[in-house]
Amino acid sequence: MKKYSKYLLAAMCVVALAFSAGAFIKVNAASATVAPGQPVDLTYAAEKSLPSVVHILCTRNSKVETVDVQSNPFDDFFSDPFGFFGNPNQGNGGKQKRQYRTPKQQGSGSGVIISADGYIVTNNHVVEGADELTVTLNDNKEYSARIIGTDKTTDLALIKIDGKNLPAITIADSEKIKVGEWVLAVGNPFNLTNTVTAGIVSAKGRSLYQNGVESFIQTDAAINPGNSGGALVNTKGELIGINAMLYSQTGSFSGYGFAIPTSIMNKVVDDLKKYGTVQRAVIGIQGQDVKNYVDAQKDKDKDVDLGTMEGIYVAKVTEGSAAEEAGLKTGDVIVAVDGKNVSKMAELQEILAQKRPGDKVSLTYLRDKKKSTKTVTLKNEQGNTKVVQKADLDVLGGNFREVTAETKRQLNISYGLEVTKISNGKLKDRGMVKGFVIQRVNDTPMKTIEDLQQVVKEASTSREPVLYIQGVYPTGKKGYFAIDLENE
Repeated sequence: MKKYSKYLLAAMCVVALAFSAGAFIKVNAASATVAPGQPVDLTYAAEKSLPSVVHILCTRNSKVETVDVQSNPFDDFFSDPFGFFGNPNQGNGGKQKRQYRTPKQQGSGSGVIISADGYIVTNNHVVEGADELTVTLNDNKEYSARIIGTDKTTDLALIKIDGKNLPAITIADSEKIKVGEWVLAVGNPFNLTNTVTAGIVSAKGRSLYQNGVESFIQTDAAINPGNSGGALVNTKGELIGINAMLYSQTGSFSGYGFAIPTSIMNKVVDDLKKYGTVQRAVIGIQGQDVKNYVDAQKDKDKDVDLGTMEGIYVAKVTEGSAAEEAGLKTGDVIVAVDGKNVSKMAELQEILAQKRPGDKVSLTYLRDKKKSTKTVTLKNEQGNTKVVQKADLDVLGGNFREVTAETKRQLNISYGLEVTKISNGKLKDRGMVKGFVIQRVNDTPMKTIEDLQQVVKEASTSREPVLYIQGVYPTGKKGYFAIDLENE
């Protein structure tokens, strides 16, 4: 579970409101309409959604890690400070290399079954770093799960279990929900499985200025650890969001909960299935809500009149971006996308999160209080309209293995990946040779093959798809390489 200052990233379930059963009006599948001012019976929603929400147990296995520790000064005095007797760890600035075994760790969260064949949506922070995933259904059946894909920017992850005829939830259009609607949260707070709590939609399009893409459904739901990845459902038991975050100063519920809307979730899931990574479309601007910009200028004793108090103030246009090609400039105010009014950055992010590079959108903006509309072709974060796919180790054209104890001793290193074979690929093109030991890539230590695989995947989808490799030749000479992962 992550914590961001006041915000606890551990999306979890919802409020515990005490209701009198005798006062409720039954809601059925045909309609969720309730007479104004009347309380609502949420039993139908609970019955429909509970079977679709699962408990996820995440296990991080014990590992051996090597760290630098301060030497005991008496050990240095009475031992061999120059390493004459085969101990290269001593006499090295007062530090020694030592190994220790990390303890096995377990954590838990929630997930939602979205297809009968076993696809489950949860939060990225629930499964991040896990070596094993165990999914327990509402009927206590257990399954091993594998990760299909993750997206840190939206804090979503897609995992899969091997099953048939599973109780998949019905997915509703989150854009149709209204502030004040009753909602249920279903999950496993504090490992209390099959828990249902209730609240209302407090706000839509909320941003907490923590992640890259934020347009949360805000609810007065009691969010607590273990509910991360659980379901936020409407009165018909249909999924409208994935619980993801808590506003709290204490680490437990004392304010509001936030859910990722299905309008964003659907696109992320589809991309992870098709491409293994999210196809993120960007306009190419830096900006902020008009109100926030105007208020900041007032604090500087500057009066600003942009012709509106709603929209997104364009503070900077990225060179070569879709916005630049469309003629947008610093000082413009975006007020609508495809004819739909946008009053704040979160609403713009929600719209763009449903688009892919190459899609065209119409942008309506104010410049000197005059309204104009331009068609913009969206690009990816690399500045083009190509499909972005996660690169695999195959693109490098090499075989690797963890360095042996003998190699560590000879080169006076504690970790690294030895290149055991060079074939056609990026490494050969850059002149890397067999026997070279890769120690760091993009400033990340390379201790296992999985470390290299992960950094290649992350770099291939970043704004700068380059691997900066540091290592050492068999002779002991240090070497540096820059590998461009973009296709020629």
